[in-house]
Amino acid sequence: MYRRTFLQLSGLGLLAGLAGCDAMGSVFGRMFAIPPRDTTYFTPNDKFYLVNYSNSPFSLSHNLSQEQWRLSITGEVKHKASLGWRDILNRESFDQVVTLECIDTLPGGDSLGNAQWRGISLKKLLTELGVEEETARDIVFRAADGYHDSIPFARAMQDDVMLAYLMNGEKLPQEHGFPLRLIVPGLYGIKNVKWITEIEVYNGDYKGYWQQRGWTDDGTIKIFSRIDSPGHYQPLRGAEHTYRGVAFGGPHSISKVELSFDSGKSWQPAEIEPPLSKKSWVIWNFHWRPPKPGKYQISVRATDTKGQLQTADIVRPQPAGASGLHTIISDIEQI
Repeated sequence: MYRRTFLQLSGLGLLAGLAGCDAMGSVFGRMFAIPPRDTTYFTPNDKFYLVNYSNSPFSLSHNLSQEQWRLSITGEVKHKASLGWRDILNRESFDQVVTLECIDTLPGGDSLGNAQWRGISLKKLLTELGVEEETARDIVFRAADGYHDSIPFARAMQDDVMLAYLMNGEKLPQEHGFPLRLIVPGLYGIKNVKWITEIEVYNGDYKGYWQQRGWTDDGTIKIFSRIDSPGHYQPLRGAEHTYRGVAFGGPHSISKVELSFDSGKSWQPAEIEPPLSKKSWVIWNFHWRPPKPGKYQISVRATDTKGQLQTADIVRPQPAGASGLHTIISDIEQI
């Protein structure tokens, strides 16, 4: 709720800045100024976004003992299993860089982060246990805090679906799902279940916690882009200014990022730095020389490698994720 309120107030500042360039508009706009963000390839664990479905998981996670924890695999498998922490560590592991994003993230929001994860292959685990491919439809994940959700069997059997136990080279932090969490690249955070204690191979269409409350079962991340710096309504002086931010394509990589300095009438391509993986955000940069002092509305948009252009249509998060373009006001005081 706090995040939504903050961004709504930021929007008021944006509208105030666009309303006019008089002194009252400037003062009102700066009341809701947003400072620049640091743009980095990896999000530190202690700064990675946190969203839980209730207040209980955080405190509950501290009570989980890795030696007492068990992972049960049930349902449509020939060999049901109960695995301990050491069983997970003794399996073949792999690393991947993946960006996670909350389904509640608004344009320009902070609820996404990029990390390097290490874990085991869900596909290999289910295959070894003899998954019943003819009857399996969904794979259900149940957590120690009572949360539950699912992904389609076909998606679960792709090579990039991971049961993760390391995050940025460290043991998975308790607040991020210790001892084991799901990583499904390209799907919103509601599908990336934390504190997993049971995996069930389900022979029907499973409705998880949020689906029972009207949210999407698909969970595919929409194209997202954000201006990290300069900040909204940050006073700028000088002939040239560098704009920097991130863009994320969810299930696909980003091929193009563009900025508009004239309220969307024209668009100019930004430079994109090489991504760390096809499943992570990209960092972009743009060097702009404003024609004259004044207030400018700056927007950013991205295109993925499938040619899909980020939509400018403003859509609220429920039921399938928000959309819209991130826009800031740049206050060029002097050139």
